[in-house]
Amino acid sequence: MYATESKRNMSFEYQAQIINYRPSLHTRRANLTVKFQDIYGFSVEGNVDDVNVLNEVREKVREQGRVWWALEASKGANWYLHTQVSSTLKASLKLSALANAITLKRLIRKGIPPVLRPKIWFALSGAAKKKSTVPESYYDDLIKATEGKATAATKQIDHDLPRTFPGHPWLDTPEGHAALRRVLVGYSFRDSYVGYCQGLNYVAALLLLVMKTEEDAFWMLAVLLENVLVSDCYSNNLSGCHVEQRVFQDLLTQKYPRIATHLEALEFDVSLVATEWFLCLFSKSLPSETTMRVWDVLFYEGAKVLFHVALAIFKMKEDELLLSHHVGDVISILHKTTHHMFDPDDLLTVAFDKIGSMTNIISKQRKKQEPAVMKELDQRFRRLNSLNDAS
Repeated sequence: MYATESKRNMSFEYQAQIINYRPSLHTRRANLTVKFQDIYGFSVEGNVDDVNVLNEVREKVREQGRVWWALEASKGANWYLHTQVSSTLKASLKLSALANAITLKRLIRKGIPPVLRPKIWFALSGAAKKKSTVPESYYDDLIKATEGKATAATKQIDHDLPRTFPGHPWLDTPEGHAALRRVLVGYSFRDSYVGYCQGLNYVAALLLLVMKTEEDAFWMLAVLLENVLVSDCYSNNLSGCHVEQRVFQDLLTQKYPRIATHLEALEFDVSLVATEWFLCLFSKSLPSETTMRVWDVLFYEGAKVLFHVALAIFKMKEDELLLSHHVGDVISILHKTTHHMFDPDDLLTVAFDKIGSMTNIISKQRKKQEPAVMKELDQRFRRLNSLNDAS
């Protein structure tokens, strides 16, 4: 389907994309900048140490791949589908399913091999089940029905296409733009309440790079917006996103009060960075493989993952943030950190091993913040209407 299909059907091992450097101490100190493409075709720029980190990540991916393939061989190709403990199963089978569930959660947090991502994401996210509830021709019929139709959503989509990962060897081509447009326009007609929101273009673009077919990318986008994330994240007033920002601020205050207090003194609003993180699901901020590792867990464990990752980023740069003097310094620290976070394990270890469970806290905070956010948005709407009437 895609111009880069042959590349994406390879073993996805990093050696084809990352140059093996054995730099001298002098070269390291010179902080030599190198450029190369990662496995998803994105141009990466970093120093020699960054390349060495990526080479280490490559080895981890290969090792993790061997673990997954061993399980595929011993437990069966779709063993991960049988991880729910049903009350109708015998006790021995319950224990087996529970063991599989524990194994699966641990494995997913360590990363799904890129070559297995399409199949495992599609199954575990609920996309396969969602697709099975409609006729096989649903996507094709939807795309045909939307051809030539112009809406506010299609106009915004057309505006955003060339701005979505410019320079990418496939996404930034007529073929890539056409595929991305079909997915986004198709979904805007499937759910007219959401329509299209800026940020979805980046999410859909990465889904296209990972999934084997355009149709599967569409269903992954559907399950993401309809089941995985909280509702109204991408609605006209972004109420769901506003709620998540408030929840994140509360979590930061609870978990890392020193950071929160310092940032408050600087009059730094977390939404300055977190809005993009939550709307684009880190796709514009983190390197592609790190983003995919976050999404591995997101599609299995749900939206709470976004809070874990966002808190981890702040925690990892706590010392630097506490020394910052201006809002611009904070943004610069976080921007540089995320764009050079080439080792997913560094991030996810902090996100899950050091922060701890927050499921109940997140749920309570959402219930607390939602009424306040809706009231504030309603007041803004009324104020805007008053200004319009006065003019």
